Amino acid sequence: MNYFAYSVSGYNADFATTQEELMERLSALGFNINNLNKNCNNSQQLIDNYNNIYNSRPTLSYDIDGMVYKLNRFDWQQRMGVLSRTPRWAIAHKFPAERAKTILKEITIQVGRTGALTPVAELEPITVGGVVVSRATLHNQDEIERKDIREGDLVILQRAGDVIPQIIEADKSARQPDSQPYKFPEICPVCGSHAIREQDEAVRRCTGGLICGAQIVERLKHFVSRQAFDIEGFGAQNIQSFWEDGLISEPADIFKLEREMLEKREGWGEKSIDNLLNAISEKRKISFVRFLYALGIRHIGLGTAKLFAKNYKSFQYLMEKSSFDELISIDGVGEKAATEFIEFLQEEHNKKLIENLLRHVQVEDYEDNRQQSQLTDKTVVFTGSMEKMTRDEAKAKAEFLGAKVSGSVSAKTDFVIAGTDAGSKLKKAQELGVKILTEEEWLEIANNI
Repeated sequence: MNYFAYSVSGYNADFATTQEELMERLSALGFNINNLNKNCNNSQQLIDNYNNIYNSRPTLSYDIDGMVYKLNRFDWQQRMGVLSRTPRWAIAHKFPAERAKTILKEITIQVGRTGALTPVAELEPITVGGVVVSRATLHNQDEIERKDIREGDLVILQRAGDVIPQIIEADKSARQPDSQPYKFPEICPVCGSHAIREQDEAVRRCTGGLICGAQIVERLKHFVSRQAFDIEGFGAQNIQSFWEDGLISEPADIFKLEREMLEKREGWGEKSIDNLLNAISEKRKISFVRFLYALGIRHIGLGTAKLFAKNYKSFQYLMEKSSFDELISIDGVGEKAATEFIEFLQEEHNKKLIENLLRHVQVEDYEDNRQQSQLTDKTVVFTGSMEKMTRDEAKAKAEFLGAKVSGSVSAKTDFVIAGTDAGSKLKKAQELGVKILTEEEWLEIANNI
């Protein structure tokens, strides 16, 4: 492995007093130093150096997505200090995403858990930013029509943030004379059901529901996912193969799996079978919130599931007594979520799915374990990456202390907890004058309550 040395931990002023001197000392000690390092005296020299390195980027023997500007003097760095783990004395200047041209061979359609038809560009493989790209999402019907992207086109693509492949545009000057606009399908390519587009929605959806193979598999994957039933060892690949082999076709089938059904499967030994069956057995008792979320009803995420649970306490009571008017009267529940839930229950196959599942699973009544504290009923928003805990752990901690966790910033927000790489939410909080806390400040408050 090769690397460039750029810093030293725990050194003092006797070793080096500037970044430039540090690089010289490290080089003298035999460390590999990047020869593109340069001491600039003004902003124009910084930009000139940026442009020079950007232009030489394709010839480098390693990948690079930008540069970092640092104050040269270490005593000035100390005076500037740091925010959380982000230094005030250094700033990144990223390069524009690298672009390339290739042929769009075909547009295929993927069907997701909620029936959404997503167009995918199948590309002639090409290297972009050091990664071979052969597929890119086209998002939806409007995106294809807006960019007038067609099969057979020469397209320009980039990796957004040097990560996600995206098609920027088609090179219309290279288009073949017999090229035809892409006709978005109105029939689901998986089950043959009608695919409709509701008013004010960009997405076209399959109406097949649980008769659609693609939706079944994706719903099963969602059912066992971490925030739903969280069945360890039951990943996407196992769900796919079990469904293809006829072992599972609905969530209740997961709890009907037996040792004899798994022993003949390739790659399944005694220990792996024991682990899976034990993991399934542990989930025969599940919280109201997780159970409702696991059903995969559109517009009912964890937050909405918690609101339903807090107001109805029992899943059985929710099934028997809920109505559209009652649901939308719950603070935080919108018309879309209420409509989707009521329509879900009106479908006989969905009722049957829940009945089958409840023969194997006990849904625990909701208990509000929140503490009364100075954060009770305060609205908090988390943004950026957390260092000391995951985002989910941070949200759970806030809710336990009685706070309301929101996904967006408004004038009613009490606190915004900003981790590293915080984006638009932090900016909006600053504009609205909302109190902003670092992760450390938030933890100090939370842990001392």
